[in-house]
Amino acid sequence: MTFNISYIFPFTWIVIILSIVLAFVITCFVIPRIVYTSKLKNLCADSNGRTLHKNSVPTLGGVGVFAEYVISSIVFAGTNFKFELQYIVCGLIIVFFIGIKDDITVSNSWKKLIGQILAAATIVVLADIRINDFYGLFGINQIHYIPSVLITIFVFLVILNGFNLIDGIDGLASGVGIVSSSVLGIWFWITGSIGYAILSFSLAGSLSAFFYFNVFGKVNKLFLGDTGSLVIGFIISVLTIRFLQLDLNGNGIGYIQSAPAVAIGILIIPLFDTLRVFILRLLQGKSPFVADRQHIHHRLLQLGNTHLQATLILLSVNLLFMVLTYLLQGIGVFWLTILILGLASLMSYFLVISAKRKAKIAFDSGYIVEGTWKRRIRRIDSGRTRHINNITLNYPNKVSNPEKANTSLK
Repeated sequence: MTFNISYIFPFTWIVIILSIVLAFVITCFVIPRIVYTSKLKNLCADSNGRTLHKNSVPTLGGVGVFAEYVISSIVFAGTNFKFELQYIVCGLIIVFFIGIKDDITVSNSWKKLIGQILAAATIVVLADIRINDFYGLFGINQIHYIPSVLITIFVFLVILNGFNLIDGIDGLASGVGIVSSSVLGIWFWITGSIGYAILSFSLAGSLSAFFYFNVFGKVNKLFLGDTGSLVIGFIISVLTIRFLQLDLNGNGIGYIQSAPAVAIGILIIPLFDTLRVFILRLLQGKSPFVADRQHIHHRLLQLGNTHLQATLILLSVNLLFMVLTYLLQGIGVFWLTILILGLASLMSYFLVISAKRKAKIAFDSGYIVEGTWKRRIRRIDSGRTRHINNITLNYPNKVSNPEKANTSLK
């Protein structure tokens, strides 16, 4: 006789709550041990000219997220799946090892891409979780199998790497993961897809624990690393594509019109920021894969926000877009997509203009501006030294580039 968790807990909301609690508790238990081992083996990220932290910080936070997620998912969601869960875990393991290798030894970008494609193909081909309809976008509805597979793998790669790219300040990638997985989890719960609801809320529970250590932790502070951001991106990709697939055949309560546009609204931060920085880098003649400081969160820091303030602003914007797309779902996929991308572009434009204006003011007045309110403006005296927090710093006679003056963190 096959054991079913519902035999003990007949109410689905109890199972969901338990999955959140288990994920949260395991993560809280595992993270201090990960931090200790990382420091012992020197598996930490050191400060450099582009990163925003000053001290060495462990980068294996994704190990904790992965461990709890697999445990919680199998314990509470296993009996709610016919066959998909085994392939989801299989793809997740592939992504996990890609991230671990990159965090420890730095992987070749092409090898990482091949591994990501393999993980996505496992879900698309074997689990049959794929985009098979365009909801009338560009006059297209149902699409054939091969184009469906190729488009879904591409969407996987975009979401996967989108979360990787926004993981630049404390709490942002995990915060967006909490918000998006919670919203998708509520939808799955309402529509009766209990297995996927548990997968969603298990991720939210784990990331909530990680968020605390990442943002507020002192002794046990750590980063997601590529492992964590890729794991989050992979799980959110699975949940988002399954949302599109199930909603297509839904009706009544929980049915979402213009579901693709609503999905973009749910993931607006990673999707838009990825699109934005790729376009900017190409226009500047750079490789779109070369890291820089042109992300939206960098601009918020340049305006004087702390990591937490910038994260909360972006999460609030994310929630705003979720509500907006839900309320305007009736206008159609095409127009709703144009509307949210146009609004995101407009908000980004004003943000960049404000950041550049502040950098120019700081440069013209002989000041530099850094990303904290406590040390917001600092005086530069030509050819002299300045004293901050009992540290003597020497400066050249002139700051050659106002943009660099604005973003350099000592």
